[in-house]
Amino acid sequence: MPRVWDVPVHDSTRVRDARVAAERAATLAGLDEPRTAAASLVATELATNLLKHAGGGQVLIDIIDVVAPPRAGGSRLVQIAAIDHGRGITDVRAALRDGYSTARSLGAGLGTCRRIADDFDLHSVPGRGTVALARVGARPREAAPAAAVRVGGVNVPFAGADYSGDAWAWAWSGDRLTLMMADGLGHGPEAARASTAAAEALHRSAHLSPSQALLQLDSALRGTRGAAVAVAQVETGAGVLRFAGVGNIGARLLEGGTWRSLLSRPGIVGVHKHATLREDRLPWAADRLLILHSDGLPSRWTPPSDPRLLTADPAVVAAVTVRDASSSARPVRDDTAVAVLAPTPPEAS
Repeated sequence: MPRVWDVPVHDSTRVRDARVAAERAATLAGLDEPRTAAASLVATELATNLLKHAGGGQVLIDIIDVVAPPRAGGSRLVQIAAIDHGRGITDVRAALRDGYSTARSLGAGLGTCRRIADDFDLHSVPGRGTVALARVGARPREAAPAAAVRVGGVNVPFAGADYSGDAWAWAWSGDRLTLMMADGLGHGPEAARASTAAAEALHRSAHLSPSQALLQLDSALRGTRGAAVAVAQVETGAGVLRFAGVGNIGARLLEGGTWRSLLSRPGIVGVHKHATLREDRLPWAADRLLILHSDGLPSRWTPPSDPRLLTADPAVVAAVTVRDASSSARPVRDDTAVAVLAPTPPEAS
């Protein structure tokens, strides 16, 4: 089961906790000493910024696979996301300047974090808050052309637990990228075991359509608690999105500026066997954005509206979604995972 760290940062002692969590994640990801130090520096700087500029927030640390095109190879990355409801950054360009920092910080600054990380993105809205996201992996990493579609996500374990009962995973097969979201029944280790089994089975089913993959996942989850599961697949060559789901995984698709919900069939994968499953087939284009989420989000949440998020890292979109759907007055009451599927902007292709 993948380890997830959710570090609330409301005083200086938690900055150390964020640093230690990043170092532990780096060890589990197999990073060497210099790259572990880089992950440690990034986590410390982002946590320090939360205290200094936002009055606190949370740092989410996860270990993810490189989302690379097929045949590009890959490795594991430490993903560090800093999320706050603070006053936001009015001059993002200055904040990202290499070496820019304020008093009492490490002197690294967001620009240095961006330089030493494999991936870095930042989204900030004055008066609403900031999301900064970095990924640190082993160096050197083989350069690969950008794929036509991108994916990313965040996972927040319930009540600071070591493991989340939710999981998201992706897999390539030819020109098809398949994204899965699973919510193990309940929460805790047994829920995590079910969602992890779904994630592992997805890699053996990536050549199948979403409805066929769900039938394969049903067999893989027998003997577990079972899970709600949704599968989305983009065929980049044909410009087609396919979707199928079982259970209460939420799915929102942005089409030309309008959001619509994609519906799943009632049931639990691994418990309720379906002979056939309904599958949606929709056009996929440059203005599309798909959000999959577990029921840790409130039932009535508002999708992000900032048009800049269309070109942001998908994991940043996921983190903004989590941030805007929750607050200290509305704490989450379950594991919460959000994954996003998005086209690659032309300038990144």
